[in-house]
Amino acid sequence: MISKDIKIFDAHAHMQFSAYDSDRDDVLKRNLDSGVGFICVGTQADTSQAAIDLAKKSPNKIFATVGLHPVHTDKSFHDVAELGGTGHEFTSRGEIFDYDYYKKIAADPSVVGIGECGLDYYHLDEGARLKQRVAFEAQINLANEIKKPLMFHIREAYEDAYEIIKSLAKVKGDVHCYVGNLDTAKKFLDLGFYISFTGVITFPYKPQSGRVNYAEVVKYVPLDMMLSETDSPYLAPVPFRGKRCEPAYVEKVIEKIAEIKGLPFETVAEATRKNAEKLFSL
Repeated sequence: MISKDIKIFDAHAHMQFSAYDSDRDDVLKRNLDSGVGFICVGTQADTSQAAIDLAKKSPNKIFATVGLHPVHTDKSFHDVAELGGTGHEFTSRGEIFDYDYYKKIAADPSVVGIGECGLDYYHLDEGARLKQRVAFEAQINLANEIKKPLMFHIREAYEDAYEIIKSLAKVKGDVHCYVGNLDTAKKFLDLGFYISFTGVITFPYKPQSGRVNYAEVVKYVPLDMMLSETDSPYLAPVPFRGKRCEPAYVEKVIEKIAEIKGLPFETVAEATRKNAEKLFSL
């Protein structure tokens, strides 16, 4: 169960990433002291283990998930904020999902889910899509076996991901950082999956851009089926946009949800925290 000291909850953050190497302890103390808890989400074998190590330091306040992010199934992806270190920012090993390894580390009591896993078709070729699908299906099967929920990463691949999830998943999960349209959100909700919103919903909406009106989606999604998150160190909400994000900034996401739905901040904060407790059995 989430500690009673935690008042607002970030369902998806990466505080183990190298973006925090210079001041991680200070950021963690500041967040926890202000009543912010979070799930530390794994993206590869090493960052998954690092998520567990971080969660163990603050039981019932920080939790972990373990999994292989779709972009890490191929060697083409790199990210300084995640991998860090001299030279490492230019390479990614193209990890093959090791079912037995992830099953072993997922047995740790601090691990509350499998992922982030899914499909990411941004700047992708057909060969990479197949690798992603194989890893995604394997992680759904693992979640089914150990009966822990899924943390999904889906970008420009909602239809394909939906079909895979619909056919294979026997556990529930969170559609992390949802940026799809309303019709697609309805399909995931019909399957019983939660929808999670980040600081993206605080960005100004320009109708002429042709992009999704996130306010429309937030307004529709039932309060008891949504989660609040940051995806730290990415996607910092207004007024921190463009800066390194941290779990405490989930407050701005909750404020925006409350504004859109016409509800008190406290109502949304309590609901999103309880939803995380329910979905991830915290």
